[in-house]
Amino acid sequence: MTLQEVIKQPGTTIVDVREPFEFVRGHAEGAINIPLGTIPSRLEEFKSMSKPILLYCASGNRSGQATNYLNSCGVPDAFNGGGLNDVYFLAMQMQS
Repeated sequence: MTLQEVIKQPGTTIVDVREPFEFVRGHAEGAINIPLGTIPSRLEEFKSMSKPILLYCASGNRSGQATNYLNSCGVPDAFNGGGLNDVYFLAMQMQS
């Protein structure tokens, strides 16, 4: 599934894996903040989230790690959205 298809899905959950101090400085509309380091302890929460799950961070590195971890733990509908600017730009394209 492409990122355009992921973001178009009505049930997509958007997760910002940056630290809370980064999240409060700005985040994608509707995103929830679950920092990368807390993901293992919140695995069941991810499994019960509305799918697909679009993860992002500042550059795509942490969200890539999170995506790989979740996929390896049985959450195949998790996708790396890249950085905040990537997700913001993609969302703006979808609104046009």
